Amino acid sequence: MEPRLRPRRKRHPIRNIIIILILALLAGGTAYGMHKYESLKNTVKSSYKASGAKKLRNVDAQLSAKKPISILLMGTDTGALGRTFAGRTDSMMVVTINPKTDKTTITSIPRDTAVNIPGYEDYGVSKINAAYAYGKSKTAITTVQQMLNVPIDFYAIINMGGMEKIINEVGGVTLTPTLSFSYGGYTFKKGVKTHMNGKKALAYSRMRDDDPKGDYGRQTRQRKVIMALLKKSGSVSTLLNEEFISSLTKQTQTDLTFNDLTALATNYLSATKHIKTTHLQGTSETINSQSMEVASKTELQRVTNYIRNGLSLEYKATGTIANMDTATTSTTSTDTTGSNGDASGSNGGPGGGY
Repeated sequence: MEPRLRPRRKRHPIRNIIIILILALLAGGTAYGMHKYESLKNTVKSSYKASGAKKLRNVDAQLSAKKPISILLMGTDTGALGRTFAGRTDSMMVVTINPKTDKTTITSIPRDTAVNIPGYEDYGVSKINAAYAYGKSKTAITTVQQMLNVPIDFYAIINMGGMEKIINEVGGVTLTPTLSFSYGGYTFKKGVKTHMNGKKALAYSRMRDDDPKGDYGRQTRQRKVIMALLKKSGSVSTLLNEEFISSLTKQTQTDLTFNDLTALATNYLSATKHIKTTHLQGTSETINSQSMEVASKTELQRVTNYIRNGLSLEYKATGTIANMDTATTSTTSTDTTGSNGDASGSNGGPGGGY
């Protein structure tokens, strides 16, 4: 039987703002100069924590050879109440950064995606957001690697708190809502360009229940907020000051070392100028009395191809732990919108390797 976890709250804040920290470091990591080098190094070091997950390839060799790398971005559902890094992950994204093609991809994995979590198979089918709750970043990484048959080179996880601060740091963001709704004390009108401070932008990105597309619509709004933030900052290097990074790293945990980030800042910056996004699309089904998103094998393969292509890896079959063919299900919905037009399902490109 699946162990009891804390009841999920109806808050769905953006956890993936860690990408802003990474992009900021990529854009301006070399601009500090030696007089701030050691101070910045110590600040970033405070966020380091090894995952314990098996690396599927030599990541140091990948970085030194300026080869494509992947990062699993996650966030806990504990809110902005301290650096506990507990609970489930509210969202997960696989980011690939490819300096050879000068492209970055972001693939969202819905938190309700149905999987058999490695090491916890006796619990039966679970939502992927439970992987972190069961075994922290090690289990979350292992689950994504086995579900999609892709290598995860690094991870980064953030508690809530970073998003609101970083948006306020740049003076807010301007967005044009694609639907009208009220949430968290704020009202948003479709088609009306709206300037949002940190709290309002969080409310805009949190709402899920009133979105016709459910969590998929929320994911789209999350990505729009991130892109608006990057655009508003003009050059993300404007975000780089020691006080700001210090406050953000207190909410962050990663196995990217300072040297790793320096290598990214030196050799991978150009790839962040061309960003493409997609998401894993599932169909709502009830499994073991829980509503989950079941991805077809065709969809899983499309996403595997997309990520491997971003890493310049050869084609390989997708994983099996998300294959629900033998699961007992009921009350199936008809959400079959596929990739939502975010990206094509091209096969992996040349490169071989893992």
